[in-house]
Order: sequence, then C-alpha cells, then structure tokens
Amino acid sequence: WLKARRCSQGLRVTDSPRRVLGCGVACAMAKKQSKASKAADSINSRLQLVVKSGKYTLGYKTALKSLRNGKSKLVLIANNCPALRKSEIEYYAMLAKTGVHHFHGDNNELGTACGRYYRVGVMSITDPGDSDIIRSISGGE
Repeated sequence: WLKARRCSQGLRVTDSPRRVLGCGVACAMAKKQSKASKAADSINSRLQLVVKSGKYTLGYKTALKSLRNGKSKLVLIANNCPALRKSEIEYYAMLAKTGVHHFHGDNNELGTACGRYYRVGVMSITDPGDSDIIRSISGGE
C-alpha cells in the first residue's frame, strides 16, 4: 500500500515519484503565478474602479491633450507602445509633473483591463474617483 498525504495546495498525493513530481510542479507553478500576478491583479482591480467611479481618457491624442492642459494625474502606457510615442508622453508628463506607469501588458490587455473590447495604447487618468491607484503606483515604483 502507498501512503497518501496532502501537499501545500491541499492535493492528495501518494509516495509514487510520478505523482509527487506532478504535484510539486503544479504547486510551484501556482506559487510563482500568484507572486507574479499579484501586482497586475491589484492594478487591474484599481483600473476597474477608476473606470466605474472616476474620469479618464483613452488614446494617445486625448492623453496628450489632457497632459498639455494639466488635467492628467497619471498616465498608463502599454508595453508595446512605440518608443518615440512613449518618450514623447514621458516628456509631456515630466513637464506637467504627472506620474507615468508602464503597464506590464500589451495594448490588448490594457484595453481589457479598462473593460473595452478594443486595444488601448495609452490611458490618462484625470480623476481617480474611489480608487487609490495614484498613491499605490507612485508608492510601488
């Protein structure tokens, strides 16, 4: 008879090498994924709160307009935004003394995080609403 025990994830495993190895890989993957995606999940949930209760603009042109007018509080840039466009937004943000956050996903993921079905390369937050995204991102980086 093989002895059965529980792993850290609560899975029932036996002493056979195959089952233990399978569980160890699954547990390690679950731990890695949760550590890596915690920050992304927190930013995504804060973005959803901004979309529900705050004011924001989506897109490059409107983000530049809000930066020039001094209304923007935070700018999020997707990681596949072209380098020239990214540096231009960073320059305008530096002049306006506005925070810039480089979103870890591409423009598809940023659009999905905003609750849209299209791609969003740049997002400018003018009023965070009930969210604490500005404090959390400036404190995190």
